Amino acid sequence: MRRGAWILVAAACAMVLGILTVSHVVSVQGGQPPPPSSPPIYNPYPPGILPDDLVSEIARVRREVNGIFEEALAESLALVPPTLTGQPPTLQGTGYQAVQILGKLMNFDETMSPFENRACAFCHMPYAGFSGPIPSVNLTMIAYPGSAEFRAGKRTAQRYTYSPRFPVLELNEPQGLFVGGNFWDGRATGFLLQSADAEQAQHPPVDTQEHALPDTACIAFRLSKAVYRPLFELVWGKGSLNIPFPGNTERICSTPGGAASLGQAAGGNPTPIPLSPENRTKANEVYNHWGQSISFFESSQEVSPFTSKFDAVQAGAATNTADELAGAALFGGKGNCNSCHLDGLSTTLTPGQTDTGTFPTNARPLFTCFGYSNLGLPLNPRDAFFYQTTPDAFGFTPNPFGFGYRDLGLGTFLRSGPGSAPNPNSTWTQHAPRMDGRQQVSTVRNVAMTPPQCPTTEAGQTDASGNPIPYFQKEFFHNGYAKSLKQLVHFYNTRDVFAFPVTSGNCPEGTTEKVDCWPMPEVPNNIDMTVGNLGLTDEEEDLIVIAMQTLTDGFTTPYPNIDTFTGQCMTGGSAATQGNAFLIPTPELPPCAPEVCGVAPTPSSPIP
Repeated sequence: MRRGAWILVAAACAMVLGILTVSHVVSVQGGQPPPPSSPPIYNPYPPGILPDDLVSEIARVRREVNGIFEEALAESLALVPPTLTGQPPTLQGTGYQAVQILGKLMNFDETMSPFENRACAFCHMPYAGFSGPIPSVNLTMIAYPGSAEFRAGKRTAQRYTYSPRFPVLELNEPQGLFVGGNFWDGRATGFLLQSADAEQAQHPPVDTQEHALPDTACIAFRLSKAVYRPLFELVWGKGSLNIPFPGNTERICSTPGGAASLGQAAGGNPTPIPLSPENRTKANEVYNHWGQSISFFESSQEVSPFTSKFDAVQAGAATNTADELAGAALFGGKGNCNSCHLDGLSTTLTPGQTDTGTFPTNARPLFTCFGYSNLGLPLNPRDAFFYQTTPDAFGFTPNPFGFGYRDLGLGTFLRSGPGSAPNPNSTWTQHAPRMDGRQQVSTVRNVAMTPPQCPTTEAGQTDASGNPIPYFQKEFFHNGYAKSLKQLVHFYNTRDVFAFPVTSGNCPEGTTEKVDCWPMPEVPNNIDMTVGNLGLTDEEEDLIVIAMQTLTDGFTTPYPNIDTFTGQCMTGGSAATQGNAFLIPTPELPPCAPEVCGVAPTPSSPIP
């Protein structure tokens, strides 16, 4: 097909899609989100949990998301169509670009949610390293509000730069440890598609706290009405979206998951759209292609480009400063970061040894071991999930356990426990007690990425003239407990030095939380004891932060869409106490709910 014909087909498709698609395209071209459908608001939260600017910040991010969707749509229309040829048939020429652009469109498409107000990118924007884009949310409610406002998840929005490089989840038998998978708790195993990242993309659309579609077939239904349907069928086959959906499909897909009217309030009826077995299989195949296309976008140069200063130094195109070199030495030595966040290059030397090796010429280490670790983090009472204990307007209660919930991470997934996903391998379940509290070891790459107008994640930084450097507020660890990289490193360094038998917000008088008081862990089992008392000085902590900042992409080539942030930077304060103004006291905690901690095989030691 010639390029002109391709554009005509896309234009014709757009004309016949009806009011839903036309309103989306018009609103995107105007840089504004589509008119809201005014769903009922769920607000079970006490004052102070939700940030004051939440509504305006949601609108800001939606405008940014729609702007990038418009960009991707233009890219799709400008694409010279590939030629299907060869054996096996291959999209020759621009096949790579076609799949990546398709994944980008899907990632930034708000119509893939019941109220057409949430895209995957809402929680994962480029300027934040594809993590949470709202500074006030990062300071307060931790998890991001989904399509059914204000339902929210229970963890931070994980960066998905380099996530396609995480392998399929497997048990390392000799060590008895799990490696691979996606998500903090490893629930995207990749067992079916043989890609943990592609499976990861399949969870949020039907997660009640995120996109909240009630049926995976809703993705095929919405794609069949999408303006970029011709691109999907170019990549995955003509007619692949020709599914005869029942007349009530739009009503079902406009109802958020968990609704009592769909029979889902207690977790039942996962397929409310009545499809024949043949058409259900076809819809499932579309859903697989959804995950594969998004994963391919995430592996592209737009998301995971290996363009950091670290990569430039390895290629001989840049030189580290003295502080960066010192920080890298601490990262691989005294700081013990390299034992989990593998740099693939360095190792700790004993006295008298000298490193005489040379860097590999094509080294692209991912700065993770792909494993799971319980760092002993305190329970964070700011997490909105703890307060979602009453039913919303649809009859759904996100967290019936309240503060009785404990995040056992990988342990909960292995038991197919609440808030996770079914475990597809029953032979793994026996290992759950040893995995309780363990969360995925994230890559350090892009941990410090910020919009260009907010050059740092760290409060209190000044330039050579002593002027304050604006910072972008992020959140770190699975429960957002740390608000700066300085705090993160300080926790690793002093967790056991300043340990107190208190909960967050209740440190003893005369101490400062996150400085010389670390509250007790949420899950005391299986704590990683290779950190906690590293003996780093304050200056050495800062040097490790400097070393981590060299892993931010965009040093050699501008990072795509990093300039799309239209919010406000922050100034002032100190990285050591960043976010402490928003600490709140943890209430008296009830015992761990039996639905979480009483599931066999039970934790090796009782979890308070």
